[in-house]
This record gives sequence, structure tokens and C-alpha cells, in this order.
Amino acid sequence: MIAAITAGGRVEGVLAEAMGTAVKALAPFGGGRLVDRSIAAARDAGARTVVVIGGEEIRLHCGDRVDAVIPETAHGRDNLRLAIEAAGAEPLLLLTSDLPFANGDAAHDFLERARGSDVALPLAAEADYARAYPGAPPHVTRVGKERVANGCAVYFAPRIGSSVLDMAQRLFDARKSTMRMAILLGPALLLRYLFNRLEIQDIERRAQRLFGIDARAVRGASPTLCYDVDTLEDYRYALDHIAGG
Repeated sequence: MIAAITAGGRVEGVLAEAMGTAVKALAPFGGGRLVDRSIAAARDAGARTVVVIGGEEIRLHCGDRVDAVIPETAHGRDNLRLAIEAAGAEPLLLLTSDLPFANGDAAHDFLERARGSDVALPLAAEADYARAYPGAPPHVTRVGKERVANGCAVYFAPRIGSSVLDMAQRLFDARKSTMRMAILLGPALLLRYLFNRLEIQDIERRAQRLFGIDARAVRGASPTLCYDVDTLEDYRYALDHIAGG
């Protein structure tokens, strides 16, 4: 298995000031940097090769702790393409670099449960997320009768990534918005969303019909794969949470 970590995200304003860097992946965290958590999770989950997609600062930080640092592009969707290309014919675990609580056990469990699918995304139940991160900034969304936190990891089966690249890029862009995902997958799902009738299995079935792939939502995944850092509040909470043990 190949693990690819996207580390090209930039921040500005008060968040950059708090992090002391414009490169989000290099924000100080737990005696290291944010990206270190994703690297360790990938290694501990059994990745044979770990590549990071980022700039020169990322290359200097990672050194020989990863197998390669692929120069980033200016656009996140193109960095996703680079990650998929890096996997070639092997299965791919794609991780973002802003997962402060990611760990190998959570990533391994997700991969085991994703086995047999073409593309899979972890989802944590609201109760599990709230128990893991009480009082955290809101990361939970409603899909029909379920309330879940979307993961920031994606599994691609061997050789499937290149064939679904265009749709994977668009789904990746929309991963944090159920409405954007419903719009992307067609008017029928959009209507179901607007009338609060959209279910996760509707999205899975639509992907099967449209693209001929087994797209799976791995329910009950670890919340550690779902907490990412987008705002100053996210970062401060993560720092306080780890400091409190």
C-alpha cells in the first residue's frame, strides 16, 4: 500500500500568526508538526511507501522520514491527482496533513473495513465524535437521519484511482458539504437533500450507477480521522486537548 499525504495548504491572518507559519502542515503540535501525525499514522497502518505532496519547506522538514516529497501545485485538486499517480497500480491511502489526532490503529481499522470497495471514506458517528472531543468546534453534519463527522482520509483500490480521477477531484472538493455532494451527483439526490430525505446509501448507490464503482462510507470510523484543522478555534482546541492528555 502507498500512503500519500497532501501538505500544500496555506493559511493566513490570525491562524498563520498562531501557527507561526503559513504552511498549515508545519504548524507546531505535540512536540513536532501537524504533518508528523499523518506520517506516523500511515507508517503504523502498514504503508510500504509514504509520499508527501508539498513545497520546499515540507521537503526540508520531512527529510528521510518519508520516501519522497512530490512538488506541490497551486491547486488542491491537482495535488490529489499527484497522489493518485504516485500509487500507480497499488492501493492508496490518501490523508490530509492537518489531522492532529490521527493514529495507525484508526487508519488500519479504516483500511480493513474499506477492503473490497473501490473508493471509501470514513465517517464517525456524532456520539463517538462528541465523546472523543467534547466541546470541540462543530465538525458534524446531518445526512438524512444520521449525524456524522466526515473523514479526511480516502481509500482507493489498486488501479481504480486514475479511472475515477475527475470525479474523485470533484468529490474531494465537496467532501465537507452534503449539499455540494448532492448537487454533484445529480438533481435526484439534490431534491432528496432539500427535503431532508438524503441518506448515505443514496450517495453510494448513485456512485455505483454513474461510475460503476463500489463507493463505500465506512460508518463508525474513528473520530481521529475526522478532526482536521481549518480554523483558529480548531487549532486552539487541538492544542488544549492534547495538553490535557
